[in-house]
Amino acid sequence: MPLHSVSVAGIVVRDDGRVLVIRRADNGTWEPPGGVLELDERPEDGVIREVLEETGIAVSVERLTGVYKNMTRGVVALVFRCRPVGGQATTSPESTAVEWVTPQEAKHTMSEVYAVRVTDALDAETPYVRAHDGRHLLEPA
Repeated sequence: MPLHSVSVAGIVVRDDGRVLVIRRADNGTWEPPGGVLELDERPEDGVIREVLEETGIAVSVERLTGVYKNMTRGVVALVFRCRPVGGQATTSPESTAVEWVTPQEAKHTMSEVYAVRVTDALDAETPYVRAHDGRHLLEPA
């Protein structure tokens, strides 16, 4: 029986509206910070850990803004809007760059499936639920 993997990501928004993004070390793409949720970890704790590990920025979680399933790889991502509460932006073994960008810059530097997570987090009053193939959103059935 196939299994799903669960990941978490943080859309970290500063008071000036800029969003925290990383350039991944493994593939060079720009994405919101995040990673695989550990078995004994609550989703909110996982996103706090992942953002800190990848960016050096400590965050508090505000709310869930979306659930995204990569239909090709069987990965379900829980995306949370967060706000920075401390730390200093720094790279890690998982990130070759850490930057605060405008939402417009995020849309131009990220693939569609990651850019929409930023857009959804800035817009969402209730969480979005979307499916994608790893690059592009899939239309609802």
